[in-house]
Amino acid sequence: MPSKPHQGSKFNRRSLIKSAAALPALITAPALISRSALASSGELNLLAWSNYFPTEFLTAFTARTGIAVKHTAIGSNDEIINKMRATNGRGIDLISPTNTRAHQWRKLGLLQAIDPTKLNNSNKLMPALAALGNSDWQFDRQLPHWLPLTWGTEAMAWRNDMWQPPGDSPSYGDLWAQAVRGNAMIRPHSGLLAAGLYLESIGQLPPNAMRIAYRNEVSMRAAWESVTRFCTQRKSQMKLFWNDAQSQKNALLNEGVVVAQSWDGPIWALKTQGEPLSYRAPAEGALTWVDGLALSANAQYTHQAYAFMDYCFEAKNAGLAIRHHGYNSAVSGAQHFADRDYQDNFNASYNAEALENLWVWPSEPEWYAGLRTEYRNRFVNA
Repeated sequence: MPSKPHQGSKFNRRSLIKSAAALPALITAPALISRSALASSGELNLLAWSNYFPTEFLTAFTARTGIAVKHTAIGSNDEIINKMRATNGRGIDLISPTNTRAHQWRKLGLLQAIDPTKLNNSNKLMPALAALGNSDWQFDRQLPHWLPLTWGTEAMAWRNDMWQPPGDSPSYGDLWAQAVRGNAMIRPHSGLLAAGLYLESIGQLPPNAMRIAYRNEVSMRAAWESVTRFCTQRKSQMKLFWNDAQSQKNALLNEGVVVAQSWDGPIWALKTQGEPLSYRAPAEGALTWVDGLALSANAQYTHQAYAFMDYCFEAKNAGLAIRHHGYNSAVSGAQHFADRDYQDNFNASYNAEALENLWVWPSEPEWYAGLRTEYRNRFVNA
């Protein structure tokens, strides 16, 4: 699955955030009141990425609803899965899995369907991201088992003091142009996929070939053989390969890279510091990861979980959360409530067309990552 740039976030994902406010009526309750009775009047057990829900966010939710949030922080999708499997989902109400893990969650049977009629704000979600719940995450009852929360992209970055895209919008094809030979940078596996999208756009691969490649091994090999051959023949374009946020920054600032396929967060951070960099979604669509919210099949406090999701899907609340975690929100218009630097970076990177044209990483079947690594290694070692 695609890696996400969580390591560049402002908060430590391993930190635990806990809010314990209770309803006013409970303040005068007898000391012998049972724990379950106390919890049933307003508690939520949340298992989620550590910095998505800062203390201020949870405190404000509790102040509005009276629901206390017990937030257990996690640092990976595997950690979510392991904790859910250990208890069969008991003691956990709401989790935050990544969209690419839908195949795993379908088999585990640890999630329940989300009823949109119980949410006032689900219609505020970006259509391109909300559609994932009705495609990859529709396990039964024709209802989604997941709704989007945050997202980020891998798109085109460049030194604007040294190079400008030749067209109105950058293209993944720019990485393979003679003008930047020896001064380009990609992450190998995602760079290959993006090269495939470029080849689709110029008719050298059938339409949607890179998405169809997720269906079965035959389709994948048909597409990735062509892509790997194209990239291997042009490997001299690449100055460096990156594998984390810091290596992207160093390459563009200090190591001669002029144009790159990179994450949004590291480039935005450098832009905010005044460095001569640009970042923009390409014509083929920015590669996009999405983290969402899902209900445990054995959730005890489902009413509270729906209240929390509704709170998250209000644009103002989502925008204030951006000020802490720095990721994009799946709520339309949330960027208007974030800080000015974020708004400037967001607007420069994604126009309305780009937001409708995000290329979201599909849910990966079990065989996919291993086969992708085979082609990645063939390219890197060529």
